[in-house]
This record gives sequence, structure tokens and C-alpha cells, in this order.
Amino acid sequence: MQASHLQQLVDLEDNYWWHVAKRELVTRLLKKHCPAPGKLAEGGIGSGRNLIEFQEMGYQVCGFDLMPESVEHVKSRGIENVHVHDLGNPWPVDDSSLKAVALLDVLEHVEHPVTVLKHVHRALSDDGAVIITVPAYPWLFSRWDEQLGHFRRYTAREFRAQATAAGFRVSWLNHWNSFTLPAALAVRGVEKVFPKRTQPNFPQVSELTNKALLTAAAAERWYMGKLPVPAGLSLVGVLAK
Repeated sequence: MQASHLQQLVDLEDNYWWHVAKRELVTRLLKKHCPAPGKLAEGGIGSGRNLIEFQEMGYQVCGFDLMPESVEHVKSRGIENVHVHDLGNPWPVDDSSLKAVALLDVLEHVEHPVTVLKHVHRALSDDGAVIITVPAYPWLFSRWDEQLGHFRRYTAREFRAQATAAGFRVSWLNHWNSFTLPAALAVRGVEKVFPKRTQPNFPQVSELTNKALLTAAAAERWYMGKLPVPAGLSLVGVLAK
């Protein structure tokens, strides 16, 4: 992640619908599958907004990121147990010490995701869980993904295969962000015909649109609690030993 994208996260993560909706989805899954108290580690801490939320939920939090700027920013927000660390190396925590791990839009950025997951497996307690979000549909891979440093987008089959290779079982897996899929398909189609060299920024939306998208996300979470979501721009999964 570039420093400019980090600043965008700082500016948007409190209120922008995509960040808020994902955080609400993840906190719901944490409460269901590995509730606090306990130690939670986040790989790829970004602006630290998620860690602040997790700490308020009652977890003892720590986090790791490749970007020194990200680590320093999160420390400035009052969370001290964050470190510059390559997730592809063994995590600097005791074996089986973590109640929860969050990897939120992280695995697509690493060349060897199974290696990362194996390190997580070693660090996770027997009753713990890993919450993961990744972008879906390899056929949607575009210039946006390239600019963000993505190696891949995921199918459900690939997600399950990587989890299994690392020694996990998939407790739960679903699509999310279904309600923006038609718009994303349209945008990707236009980009293929008229390619642009733009920065990978989140689209600006009005306050009214932002509220409407948050409402759609809440409705999707309600539906997701009852039935599988058949399609969506992302996958969200829960892994356990």
C-alpha cells in the first residue's frame, strides 16, 4: 500500500460506507465465532481504525504491517502493540496464543498466502477463529487490482483450497457486497473499452448515497444470517483449526 492510500484510509474509515459495512460484518462474526476477551491480532493494520474497534470490544489487540508509516500512525492513535513485520515470516507471538485473527483484504496482496495462513495456524488457539475478507471473481481482475498490488482475486474454491493447505477448516464462507456488483460490472466493462490511468481511489459518494449503501449493507447482513448470498464483489470467511 502506498502512503497516499494510507492517508485515504485515515480520511475515510470512520464514515465511508465500504469501510463501515465491512467493519460491522467482521465485528458480528467475531462476536459469534470467537468472542472477547482474548488476544486478537490483525495482519495489515492500515490506519488502525479496525484495531480501535476490536479493542473497544474487549480484545487485547496487536497488529502487524509492512509499512512503517502505518505502524507509526496507529501508535499515535494510542495502540502500542503494533509492529513492522512481514506476514510471510513467523508471527512474533506465542504458539496457540491468539483467540482471534483478522486478515481483512490482505491475502490478495501477498505472493504466498498459504505460508501466511500456516503462520496464523501456529499462533491460533484451538478455540480461536480467523476472519478473512478477499476480493472475489478472478475474471474481474483489472487495473484497479494491479495498482493496489493485488496478486489475485478469489473464487470460493481457491479460498477453501488455501485454507485446507494451511491446516484450517472453513467454518463459514459467503459472498458480501452483492448490492454494488452490477455497478462494478458496468465500470469494469467501460474500463476495458476506455482504459484510464487513474489512482486507485474509492469513488466519492454523496452523504445520501453513503447512507443508502449502508442501509443496503445492513439488509445484506440480515439476509446473510439466514441464507447464503449467491454473489458479491468480495468473499468473507471464518477459519478454525
